[in-house]
Amino acid sequence: MAGLIIFAVLVLIVIALLFWAIATYNKLVRQRNQVQAASAQIDVQLKRRHDLIPNLVETVKGYAAHERGTLDAVVQARAAAVAARDAGPAQRAAVEGELSQVLSRLMVVAEAYPDLKANQNFLALQTELGNTEDKIAYARQFFNNAVQTINTTIQSVPSNVIAGLGRFHTEEYFQAVGEEREASSVRF
Repeated sequence: MAGLIIFAVLVLIVIALLFWAIATYNKLVRQRNQVQAASAQIDVQLKRRHDLIPNLVETVKGYAAHERGTLDAVVQARAAAVAARDAGPAQRAAVEGELSQVLSRLMVVAEAYPDLKANQNFLALQTELGNTEDKIAYARQFFNNAVQTINTTIQSVPSNVIAGLGRFHTEEYFQAVGEEREASSVRF
């Protein structure tokens, strides 16, 4: 009789551990999917910014054609950002930071041209770019929160056992680099 009770208790413990392992695995999958969704949202906002830039450059070109160096820098930085689309968060943050810097320089150039500052097309593009920058900042924050959640789960005991068995790995944060830390978005 005592042996049967011990056996039943052991079976219950094994069943409880099995349910815990399944629940932990499913939690990790859910968190990994959240990171992927957050990354996709960053991609959407960055693409939106990349799509706005040629229109902004063309508008500025009409008023400030002799500012060729700045315009070329914007075009090159945009091309680098588009090319880094499949890179890791650190590399993407670096090229996007460079793009933010050259866009800031472009806005400084625009300040010197009163007719350009009064152009309705330029003002609309400027507003749209500012709104997009805010959305990018929010998407990055959401992504980094999702990364923090999954990394904490992966590194915590005892869920780290299931993470190791399921081959889950810590994710990389989307961090601002260089001067972008000081001015993370273009402000108008």
